[in-house]
Amino acid sequence: MLKNVEKTVNDLTEWIRDYFEKNAKGCSAVIGISGGKDSSVTAALMVRALGRERVIGVLMPDGEQPDIADSMALVDHLQIRHLVVNIGDATKALKKCLEDSGSVITSDVRINIPPRIRMTTLYAVAQGLEGGGRVINTCNRSEDYIGYSTKFGDSAGDMSPLAMLTVTEVRQIGDFIGLPEELVHKTPSDGLSGMSDEDKIGFSYDILDKYIETGICEDEMIKVKIDRMHVSNLHKLELMPHFTPAE
Repeated sequence: MLKNVEKTVNDLTEWIRDYFEKNAKGCSAVIGISGGKDSSVTAALMVRALGRERVIGVLMPDGEQPDIADSMALVDHLQIRHLVVNIGDATKALKKCLEDSGSVITSDVRINIPPRIRMTTLYAVAQGLEGGGRVINTCNRSEDYIGYSTKFGDSAGDMSPLAMLTVTEVRQIGDFIGLPEELVHKTPSDGLSGMSDEDKIGFSYDILDKYIETGICEDEMIKVKIDRMHVSNLHKLELMPHFTPAE
């Protein structure tokens, strides 16, 4: 829980400006817009730091997306430029290619293909912009802690404003900066499995955030599960291991 939301927002805004000044002068921020709290808060922070003219929202439905109106509500609220890139044909084509090759297509394989295609899409959009673009990661600390992301999918990006903020804290910021309540407090879902995040992982973000911040979890079975997920998914956050030859 943030003790001083205003200071955090101001510090974050300056951090974003500093990054772009040092690493991406003149570039635009490219963000995948899902209509949930993380992409909404991230996009709003980018607008505060860079101005709306340097923020590009990319909506990437996989065929039909029932909550696409939430994504449109966010870009309308922020008045940012946006593109709609429907990745449905791309995901179908890749799945068919894999099936034709004899590769095993598990449910997890199917779920993780769209996020990786979306990240490819974001980098293509960024590279095609006049002056260039930087892809903004929208994962939060809670998701990162248990590895609730797709490696080289939504876990990728050039900078990550929310990486050290829990779900609870992201919501605090969203409320503070005046984003629509229905976006900030929308039931989180990956939009792929047909389940809410909390149903899928088996515990609430409130329980997870309390454990991350205090080390306390009253339910021993949930504590064991959180610890197991954290350890088994650390590879998503670490740099790729490499061999260094002896001199």
